[in-house]
Amino acid sequence: MGASYPAHSVLREDRADGTVILRSGLALGEVVNDTNVWLRRWAEAAPDRVFLAERRGAGWREMRYAEMWQAARSVAQGLRDHGIGPGDAVVVLSGPSVDHGILMQACQMIGAPIVPLAEQYSTIPAAHPRLDYCVGKLRAAMVYAASAADFGKAMARPVFEGAVKVTSDAAAEGCVSFDTLRAATPGRAVDEAHARITPDTVAKILFTSGSTAHPKGVPNTQRMLCVNQAQYLACLPVLGERPHVLLDWLPWNHTFAGNANFNMMLSNGGSLYLDDGKPLPGRFARTLENAARLPLTLSFNVPVAYALLVEAMRENPMLRRNFFRDLDIFFYAGASLPADTWAAVEQMARAERDEVPLMMSSWGMTETAPSTLIVHEKGGRSGNVGVPVPGVAAKLIPAGTNRYQLRVTGPNLFAGYLDDAKKNAEAFDDEGFFISGDAVGMVDPDDVARGLFFDGRISEDFKLMTGTWVHAATLRLDLLPRLAGLVQDIVITGEGRREVGLLLFAPPGRWRDAGGGVVEDPALAARIRAVLSDLARTATGSSNRIARALVMAEPPNVGAGEITAKGSLNVRAILDRRKDLVARLYDDADPAVIKPE
Repeated sequence: MGASYPAHSVLREDRADGTVILRSGLALGEVVNDTNVWLRRWAEAAPDRVFLAERRGAGWREMRYAEMWQAARSVAQGLRDHGIGPGDAVVVLSGPSVDHGILMQACQMIGAPIVPLAEQYSTIPAAHPRLDYCVGKLRAAMVYAASAADFGKAMARPVFEGAVKVTSDAAAEGCVSFDTLRAATPGRAVDEAHARITPDTVAKILFTSGSTAHPKGVPNTQRMLCVNQAQYLACLPVLGERPHVLLDWLPWNHTFAGNANFNMMLSNGGSLYLDDGKPLPGRFARTLENAARLPLTLSFNVPVAYALLVEAMRENPMLRRNFFRDLDIFFYAGASLPADTWAAVEQMARAERDEVPLMMSSWGMTETAPSTLIVHEKGGRSGNVGVPVPGVAAKLIPAGTNRYQLRVTGPNLFAGYLDDAKKNAEAFDDEGFFISGDAVGMVDPDDVARGLFFDGRISEDFKLMTGTWVHAATLRLDLLPRLAGLVQDIVITGEGRREVGLLLFAPPGRWRDAGGGVVEDPALAARIRAVLSDLARTATGSSNRIARALVMAEPPNVGAGEITAKGSLNVRAILDRRKDLVARLYDDADPAVIKPE
């Protein structure tokens, strides 16, 4: 299709202590001052092109670039009319929507940081303490939600006392209608506020998922957002070669969708359609319906969604043909794409058009806006997270055989956490590199241009009593497909003990609680024992031999912080809260413990 995918270009520096510094050999292009420069540019260059759309009835509510520019200016004036100005935090409780998108650009137009929070913090009462914690880290001048019916109780919490409350339905007493903000006539106040925006202005505050502790507030400046899109474009010139169309269900409180995907469409004049389906039972059919309606050119998703998509495309040739017809990029993140899914995508793409789109992933964090490493040449394999983007330096500190601690620095890196001096002191090394806590390895140690692969979280590694290191995150990723259908998720145990063990979460509703918080099901135990026995026969040592397992009856508890905003496990919270079950796991006399034969 003639799309541009430049070859990886990497500059390598080897230090005497074994540390490796990697930089991109590509040049960084234009970096704009703020995100509304893009919106105005496309409002003038392509006023009638759809920028943002959401489902409405049988069709779509579409906002074109010129309309979006005018709506953002009007809402910016509405914010000023309600006393919202530079530095005032505007908290958003609900997920992606057209009104949310307008509000985001309006806030950034006047220098008011927008703070999108995970929806479950508001909709699940047990998670309200997390809502209070996050909002307590800042002063909320305004709080917005799409629906007062769904979010009214959260908006009424004391932490929002004094904040202006805005909803799109305005059904609750004391709430301002979003339409009231849109009805404002923009004046000099908006233009003057926008003129004062600099690259150092905080555009938004995102909270980390809280996988190891409380969520941390990460101020994202205009520089971080704007540089990151210039970095994407330098690595993926295809983004600027035609107007792209993306269908996206991912939440905007995550940097993946809220920064990378939203701003990628905005900066390059693309069209972002909000998917009201999800990769969940009963919800994915809606995604398939939406995908069938659109000429998609980009696909950005998580592996579980692609597994479901592949199965659907096996049964539906028209869906398969429509998906691959105009596709330039097939992007996955969040985890490695299973080998069978990768192979199926390649096979289907070749069958439809004799060409495979760029299949790629990247590495980034909330603190990096996000993309910092990226695959931008064809021919890669699953698990490869690529090479540094222009302007970034990646520091690789040896942590084993072809395993390195990853630290990064660059113009897309944050300056420090919100009101957290202790964490900030721990976040950077003496050269200013951000200590990510992640581990990577080189795909080919003799050719770093082949890219890096993700190798787990350093913070989740631990030592057995023997001093042997266990790479828990890597081990978990290896075990999950082997135990597919038997468990919902896995926690690796064994720190300070002689053997590696597993705390297993049972699939919802499938196994009965035998008492004491564990499942005692002979058939299930036999199937798990068979898997552990097979693993034991191929184990290379105590670090990857699973000696025991226990199936827990209680699912991860959101209110207790056992589930993060991303839906992943908070391992430390689980191990702390379930110390009694860890003790039972290592009790050889306990009949619920499952051991390999």
